[in-house]
Amino acid sequence: MDTPETFIDFVRQQSGKLLEQTLTHTGLTFISVLIAVCIGVPAGILISRRKKLAGPVLGITGVLQTIPSIALLGFMIPLLGIGPKPAIVALFLYALLPVVRNTYTGILGVDPNITEAATGMGMNTRQLLLKVQLPLAMPVILAGIRTATVINVGVATLAAYIAAGGLGEFIFGGIALNNTNMMLAGAIPAALLAILFDWALSRLQRVNMRKARKIALVLPVILVLLSSFYLLPETYSSRLKAGFTPEFMGRKDGAVGLRNVYGLQLRTLVISDMIMYKAAYEKKLDVISGSSTDGRVKAFDLIVLKDDKHIFPPYYAAPVVRQAVLDKYPELAPALDQLSGTINDSIMTELNYRVDYLQQNPQQVARDFLVSAGLWQPARNGSKGNIRIGAKIFGDGYILANMYKMLIEGHTDLSATTKTGLGGTKIVFDALVNDQIDMYPEYTGTGLLVILQAPQTTVDSIIGDNRKVYDYVKKGFAEKYQVQWLQPIGFNNTYALMMRREQATRLHISSISDLATYVHHH
Repeated sequence: MDTPETFIDFVRQQSGKLLEQTLTHTGLTFISVLIAVCIGVPAGILISRRKKLAGPVLGITGVLQTIPSIALLGFMIPLLGIGPKPAIVALFLYALLPVVRNTYTGILGVDPNITEAATGMGMNTRQLLLKVQLPLAMPVILAGIRTATVINVGVATLAAYIAAGGLGEFIFGGIALNNTNMMLAGAIPAALLAILFDWALSRLQRVNMRKARKIALVLPVILVLLSSFYLLPETYSSRLKAGFTPEFMGRKDGAVGLRNVYGLQLRTLVISDMIMYKAAYEKKLDVISGSSTDGRVKAFDLIVLKDDKHIFPPYYAAPVVRQAVLDKYPELAPALDQLSGTINDSIMTELNYRVDYLQQNPQQVARDFLVSAGLWQPARNGSKGNIRIGAKIFGDGYILANMYKMLIEGHTDLSATTKTGLGGTKIVFDALVNDQIDMYPEYTGTGLLVILQAPQTTVDSIIGDNRKVYDYVKKGFAEKYQVQWLQPIGFNNTYALMMRREQATRLHISSISDLATYVHHH
């Protein structure tokens, strides 16, 4: 085994990427804060004049703040696609409440005696606002901008899910891959940015009234400058744009292998699995890291590029179950193993197509399949014990978890509950080992490379033979984690690079080597 990489080594190796992500993150944060200031301050002034509007305006901005950020980004994608636009709009909506509320509060908080004196001196409403109210309200308004900035530094990490870049790329990659260095490389700079910007704005807040006017002029210039950081990292040579999931970005059988084995240098964005296929179909991305049996491959007419140098190992799916549970309930394994050999690649693709693209309920799809295979039995409503079934955030996982639940409840006196959508491999496997779940469907290639982290020599010697890979992970899991691999289900959901069929045909690309050659020459 190699010696473990230290955090400093990781940062040194990835320094270019880290700088780019930090600049992108800063730009995203401040573009949205700038827009929030341009809209929020006038809105705050307006509602301080027309108090009837205050309730509705503050109410709406307050509601926007309560929408979970990932859901807000999800709403934005159908309207604005992927990339910076939806991220900036979502961040702007988050920043709006503190700016509007503090402008309103700051202006209302100006001493009425002062405004009366100013009016008595003959000031009109505009002069009163610019010369008295705004300068006096400036510390409160700046406090709102401070709050908005700190909120946005945090929320901007989620922008990585929709291919807008930023420090979230390292954070999500680290979570998916159980790589603490990668996680910290994103989290520490994000925390430092929040502290730095908060400190800088707190210094501005302390200045006296005479300088408040200067701040009102200088602040927009500073915000514009910081916003422009978003445009700096766009220095890429390749015309083709790739979108990879956070987990794929850091795996040997992923972006790392593509670089080391194929010498493939693509302009790469990190993107969530949920929107990656559609982004390829809509020509926002040219190359994606898909799963070969994903239904959206068929739905969006993508083709899988041939892995001619074999960096992707076999990914045969099988249930992994804690040994303690199998010992306690011997009837569990035979019930689950009924699925073995019943689902090949084309059946799984069809089932995934129904869930991913036709938006059918995974429960219904699972039931229909079990009925057609003659495996469905009505639930016995047994009360012998409960099996907790986990699944990752992929179509396969949802479908298989529902099949297992039906098999357990129809063929044994046990009941079952499903906990689906458990993020990446790291999250679901930790849940299994820590007795939070009892079983979940896993893939042999993931067991080999991500969980057991087999040495390269072992990987090279068994990667071509799916049976050897299965035997290796079965033995490793049993010895190291007291977890059993049951019989493989039958389909091989291997990682794959994909392109739009029309584009791949036009550019004469059918394998990953062809792609690497094309990128190298263009």
